[in-house]
Amino acid sequence: MRTSEINRTTKETDIVLKLNIDGTGKSDIDTGVGFFDHMLTLFASHGMFDLTVKCKGDLDVDAHHTVEDVGICLGKAFAEALGDMKGIKRYADKIIPMDEALTLVAVDISGRPHLAFDLDVPAKKVGNFDTELVSEFFLSFVRNAKLTLHIKKLAGRNTHHIIEGCFKAFGRTMDDATCFDPRREGVLPSTKGVL
Repeated sequence: MRTSEINRTTKETDIVLKLNIDGTGKSDIDTGVGFFDHMLTLFASHGMFDLTVKCKGDLDVDAHHTVEDVGICLGKAFAEALGDMKGIKRYADKIIPMDEALTLVAVDISGRPHLAFDLDVPAKKVGNFDTELVSEFFLSFVRNAKLTLHIKKLAGRNTHHIIEGCFKAFGRTMDDATCFDPRREGVLPSTKGVL
């Protein structure tokens, strides 16, 4: 089983995160940020990851540290759970519609952290969630998962739909990239011999 548990405590957040890459899409998410919980639930469901996230953050300040630090923990969890990465597909991309919104997500589990983020959204908030935190989450994730991630809005007017489509595409892309390729059993997907 490719699993990981990350515990991270700072003066700003206290997080316990559990991940099973080879799960069934079950999730138990409680960050205190409703919209973010909804997005992580969608990510787990569409990625078929079992994911538990418990976070107590300084929400009296705002949600920034909570969202950022959960991104750190989720990235670390993937890096740990993937282990030596032998046999994985490594690359994947998805284009996912959410009503009028259309989002492209592409990943390379490369060992090289890079985020290309082009998810222009019309509103600064969805409910009480600051939409600028979406990029902060993904930046924290790629730095700690050590992978390349491209996110691009192809169409969309509704901020909720745009972000929701992004997280669904993110889940399905990560699922595909982390799956085993039966033709590469036990082989690292790199001509260099290292990721």
